[in-house]
Amino acid sequence: MNLANYISDLLYRYECVIVPKFGGFITNNKSARIDTSSNTLYPPYKQITFNSHLTNNDGLLANYIASVDNISYECAVNYIKFEIDAWREKLKDQELILTGLGSFTVSGGKLHFEPQQKVNYLTSSFGLTNVVRAEIERETIKKTSTSSEPAPIVIPIKEKKAPNYLKYAAIFVLGLSAIGFAGKYYQNHLYEKELAEAQKKQHLIEEKIENATFVISKPLPALNLEIESRKKSFHVIAGAFRFPENAERKVNQLLSEGYKARILGVNKWNLTVVSYGSFMTRDEALENLSEIRENVAKDSWLLIQEF
Repeated sequence: MNLANYISDLLYRYECVIVPKFGGFITNNKSARIDTSSNTLYPPYKQITFNSHLTNNDGLLANYIASVDNISYECAVNYIKFEIDAWREKLKDQELILTGLGSFTVSGGKLHFEPQQKVNYLTSSFGLTNVVRAEIERETIKKTSTSSEPAPIVIPIKEKKAPNYLKYAAIFVLGLSAIGFAGKYYQNHLYEKELAEAQKKQHLIEEKIENATFVISKPLPALNLEIESRKKSFHVIAGAFRFPENAERKVNQLLSEGYKARILGVNKWNLTVVSYGSFMTRDEALENLSEIRENVAKDSWLLIQEF
């Protein structure tokens, strides 16, 4: 397996993979997008960029190669150096294509990187493919002129006079309606009077409650709510030690120097990892890492993991 395959494996789990003496491959999460020119919907993905200034060995790539191929860390470092020399030799006169990562060219003494578009390193988008939206064809309905229809024939109807007994019946019905209306008005008046009396009594009860004094002999204890702080997933690493006592000695040293150092745990290579400090955001961690590399230790590196 060539060096590009190891880097591709790590990009699924880490946001930055540094190739010593060459540069760092960095991934940034991008949301889904629609290409209006091709009517294509692209799922969320990780965009790959390259930074030629990240050349210090953080141990991530070498340790991964050593664990996969079951070789020593020194052999893995030598393998990386051999591959980088071959890359630089090829870039002198032709394009360097790294499968799954992209291509490199040299122009005007500068190294240019063009990322690939086929492999999606965002694990949450596994199985999602590009979707091409089919165009919707709308049917147009043409209005056709209709022939003029003849106007309907209206037949006049002669009005008939109502008999006299119907008039008397109507007057009787109106009288009954008036009597019913008066009875309903009287019932409504009684209901409103009873409602006013009930509201008055309710108001007196509320005044008594407001003026009353309540004495609680045994008050309830106060509740202490502890809000869990946000997890700090970005760690500036001071080193990884084979012997735990060396890791504890390093933590005590850093604490005496003012760092918020701690032991993060044991990694899969049975090394005890010690950090200068942990941060909630990537920007804070990178700022602290840059300051430590410039003033304290150039071999410090960034680890992104929840503990």
